Amino acid sequence: MKLKFTKMQGAGNDFVVIDGVRHRIRMTPQLARRLADRHFGVGCDQVLLVERPRNRGADFRYRIWNADGGEVEQCGNGARCFVRFVHDKGLTRKKEIRVETLSGVIVPRLEKDGQVSVDMGAPVFEPERVPFDASGLTISGNLWPLQVGGRVVNVAVLSMGNPHAVQTVADVDSAPVTTEGPLIERHPRFPRRVNAGYMQILSRSRIRLRVWERGAGETLACGTGACAAVVAGIREGALDRTVRVETRGGPLTIRWTGAENNLNCAVWMTGPAVAVFEGEFE
Repeated sequence: MKLKFTKMQGAGNDFVVIDGVRHRIRMTPQLARRLADRHFGVGCDQVLLVERPRNRGADFRYRIWNADGGEVEQCGNGARCFVRFVHDKGLTRKKEIRVETLSGVIVPRLEKDGQVSVDMGAPVFEPERVPFDASGLTISGNLWPLQVGGRVVNVAVLSMGNPHAVQTVADVDSAPVTTEGPLIERHPRFPRRVNAGYMQILSRSRIRLRVWERGAGETLACGTGACAAVVAGIREGALDRTVRVETRGGPLTIRWTGAENNLNCAVWMTGPAVAVFEGEFE
């Protein structure tokens, strides 16, 4: 069997995207791991599968597997590549589509300048919904104390359809992303694991960000991680409502008009989505 795919990237976060609308695809954790393997497969951070929707009112269904083969709820950079893919493949002519994910419906939109904007929905802060075990902990402001590697790390805990733990650091280049990130990812207080974000605030409208993603390791960019970091910074009073997020793979623009008395506001993300090449995998 030959499996046709498109390799795509959004700010360096790379994907293998597969058309499950025209072709019947049975994705498994084993197949996802093979596709994602950078030595013996195609190589990617996540595998994305486009499917027909299950419910009326949606245009497509969007499924995501991390490089370790685990299916996850959400991927922001992947959502932008998703809308570019369905347009390039002639699966829709709509500029704005409604897409089912495991965490709910998202609304990606193709902009006139070629960039893609995505309504990522409202952030979730309730620990049990993230999910996060906060038993025995006392929150300070909006930060939770987390015992990691013999020290206490203060993190903002929230969900953007997937769980995030965001901390502010003085310099992302020297932050312990690759050593501490895996410990946070698998911390026992996060029953579904978590994405560990490290944010350096440069100004009220500009941050730098690195993210250790669950099941993928450090990626060049993380769309939901950028959303989570900006929301955390706005709640701390450190950021304006529109922020340029500089990742190692390129910039993203995040906008959130929420505030403490209006947390149920959608987060909008805008950034690139690029097709790199197409191929067949045996």
